Amino acid sequence: MKKLLLAVSAMTLMMSGIVFAQAETPVIDQRQANQDQRIDQGIASGQLNKREANRLNMQQEHVNKIEDRAMSDGVMTKKERARVGAAQNRASRHIAREKHDRQGQRHR
Repeated sequence: MKKLLLAVSAMTLMMSGIVFAQAETPVIDQRQANQDQRIDQGIASGQLNKREANRLNMQQEHVNKIEDRAMSDGVMTKKERARVGAAQNRASRHIAREKHDRQGQRHR
């Protein structure tokens, strides 16, 4: 009985820690979702080809890994937040650059 109670308590603490870690970065998470949506919209409109989309999605995954690493101790410091923000800025510029290049258009 004690083992069961201990296991349930441990699981509850772990789950609350996971929820807390996710809830601390809503702005970053929303921006990631927006950038994913921009990539999807670029694919649908033909502004991005498959190779560009794959490259941009890999960059988004890299930003997610940076965020996960920053949140591994449960707290995101200002320095870590700045690093994630810089990575998101870089990814956003790459998305815009790839969506507005002239590939796929007829040259006159």
